[in-house]
Amino acid sequence: MSILITILVLGVLVLVHEWGHFIVAKKNGIMVEEFAIGMGKKLFSIQGKETEYTIRMIPMGGFCRMEGADGEGQIGERSFLNKSIGARFAVMAAGATMNFLLALVLLFGLGITSYQVIPVISSIVEDSAAAASGLQVGDEIIGIDGQNIHIYDELQYILSENTGESLDLKVLRGGGIYEYRITPRLDTERNAYLIGFVPTVVGGLLTEDVEGVAKASVFDTMQYSYYSMLNYIKLTAEGLVRVFTFTASQEEYGGPITIVQVVGDSYDAGMTIGLSAAVQNIVYIAAVLSANLGVLNLFPIPGLDGGKILLLGIEAVRGKPMSEEMENKIQFLGFVFLVGFMIFIFMSDIVKLFV
Repeated sequence: MSILITILVLGVLVLVHEWGHFIVAKKNGIMVEEFAIGMGKKLFSIQGKETEYTIRMIPMGGFCRMEGADGEGQIGERSFLNKSIGARFAVMAAGATMNFLLALVLLFGLGITSYQVIPVISSIVEDSAAAASGLQVGDEIIGIDGQNIHIYDELQYILSENTGESLDLKVLRGGGIYEYRITPRLDTERNAYLIGFVPTVVGGLLTEDVEGVAKASVFDTMQYSYYSMLNYIKLTAEGLVRVFTFTASQEEYGGPITIVQVVGDSYDAGMTIGLSAAVQNIVYIAAVLSANLGVLNLFPIPGLDGGKILLLGIEAVRGKPMSEEMENKIQFLGFVFLVGFMIFIFMSDIVKLFV
């Protein structure tokens, strides 16, 4: 079940990503020769008016093969290479953009069917740093150490990285803004430095009515979903930088095996409550993975969309494209790096199974 759900989720993410390339290429008059889900040998194929739609053997990845995009074959009027830099940039950026939009839609769906945690103080723990500082119930934390706070997840991540250093909090109270200098205290049971307050939980529009729990409006839910998506994008980008520079711990990243395990654990945990909870867990994972896929593809590494965007930027600065020989060398080096990176991630997955 875990493997089937993972294949379904990844298939949807890849489909949406490649559809972004496909639709923007079509809008710009580019000939799309093949639209494929999966890699390797063809399992199923349908020939459209001008595009071949295929499903391939390995259920990982996919591609949208455009005329002239790889520098080979026919270079006609509808070739990718014959279009403007702006058009080619739009095509390359469309895949990641669609992944971000999908993440936003999924998070909005979760927002109206489940509960949201917002950075508004609902209660203060006795003898805590919050109690000593003068923070009050109803205060909305809108900033910490110069960073704006929109959702509780942003605040929670910053606090999780804190090791006892003082923090500057900016709080909204009754239309006025107040600033506090506060030093989190160590909670020995959780082994974490905490301010000492409980955030506010609000329900989505489609959640059951609960006494004392307010419901978020459509606008509030849209705003919450938007900032949740931006937070996942930010965390993914920071995490990938650590991974690519080999400064990340093994717990921070994973490959196909890890994804299957996470999906399986989330599905099983949800099923202890009910099918709807299991579906919500899978939708949440799909949203996070969609944001991850979008960010990964925008990294300026040859072989990824970001690498092609980088080459387009170089072409725009130079006023002419790079020589075909040099571009092929760069693409080859990028391919070697990506293969090596995938092997590294896969081996890390295997090591985790036995640790």
